[in-house]
Amino acid sequence: MKSDKIRSNRKPKITGFLSYIKHPVHFSVIIFAILILLTIVTGYLFRSKTSTLIKPINDKIVIINYDKKILTVPSKEPTVGALLKKLGIILNTGDVVEPGLSTPIYQDDFRINIYRAMPAEIIVNGQVHFVFSAAATPRSIVQQQGIKVYPADVVTDNPVNNFIQSYAIGRQIEITPAMPVYVNLYGTSLLIRTQAKTVGDLIKQENIHLSKSDQIVPDVTTQLTAYSQVFIIRHGIKIESVSQTIAMPLQIIYDNSLAYGTGAIRQYGSPGTEVITYQDNTQNGIVVSRTVLQDVVTTQPVTQIEVEGTSLSGIKGDMSLAGIAPTDYQYADYIISHESGWCPTKAQGEHYCPVIPDNPMTPNGYGLCQATPGYKMVTSGSDWQTNPVTQLKWCSSYAEARYNGWYNAYVHWINYHNW
Repeated sequence: MKSDKIRSNRKPKITGFLSYIKHPVHFSVIIFAILILLTIVTGYLFRSKTSTLIKPINDKIVIINYDKKILTVPSKEPTVGALLKKLGIILNTGDVVEPGLSTPIYQDDFRINIYRAMPAEIIVNGQVHFVFSAAATPRSIVQQQGIKVYPADVVTDNPVNNFIQSYAIGRQIEITPAMPVYVNLYGTSLLIRTQAKTVGDLIKQENIHLSKSDQIVPDVTTQLTAYSQVFIIRHGIKIESVSQTIAMPLQIIYDNSLAYGTGAIRQYGSPGTEVITYQDNTQNGIVVSRTVLQDVVTTQPVTQIEVEGTSLSGIKGDMSLAGIAPTDYQYADYIISHESGWCPTKAQGEHYCPVIPDNPMTPNGYGLCQATPGYKMVTSGSDWQTNPVTQLKWCSSYAEARYNGWYNAYVHWINYHNW
């Protein structure tokens, strides 16, 4: 007997949304839309997780000025030399880097200037040395080449008038060596380097004051030669000579192309030496008084030229806006660098610098100076959560109220590693 139910091979009709996506074109459009949506959502989630990780707290922004271009890079490298090596910036013979290669990179907006060497010729005793140097002064160029130069030597920087003949297209530096001469001053022998040509010139240049009873050997018209000996004699008195150091002169150049707190030496200096000759006045064999007879400079001091950076670009420029005195910059910089790494949105325990603060209402430290709690900085402004100037104003008032100034706060931090 046949079944009452009639089986059909026809599939049930699909309607609604399922029938819509079954169409090949519609299906492709929907898949494409889903992929776009997933891309947007993924990007949003990625940005929300990484937007606060723009720059790790131990990264420093470094600005390098070289070869007529400016390169700005984040860096974890500890020193100038390490960063230049990592970046593959090649230094050639005679190039100068300010600040020096061993200088630590410890602050944002750290600035490095690379001066490329230029050709120069050094003429000394008729010998010509062709060199490349970017040193700042003629004497420092000579020193950079390892050529011995004495304080009394005359070092001149001359323009090159005929570079085809001289083969020099940069600087021409001429050294006029000083002549070594022995001067026996009342029994004390002194080695003096001088540009004098005669004994009389030597007496005049060295400011040696003679009395009528003084005798000069040889005669003042005598021509000097290397290691000539000149005697100045006075009979019948007790004389004593004392050698002492002349302090090295120091010239400081302030340079806004270098970051505040950094610097370099553009010319190395040296102290001088002078010999003071006294006439001792005695009574019963005891010296009761002294009279200065001569004060002769045996070695001229050489001025040391140093450059100090003054640039307060970036967030550190806010110190001046907050009313912090320039004399306190170094103390404030040290404390803030160690407290927050100059991150105004950093909460205690965070190892990155959020663009938007994660937890400004934390009861723990917050902000540039890690105020505890951070919200008490509202006394300096309602924008205390993100404005570094407002935070610095509060920090400065805190340093004044608790430590009587930034210097004392710095001393406390050095001793106790907190403030």
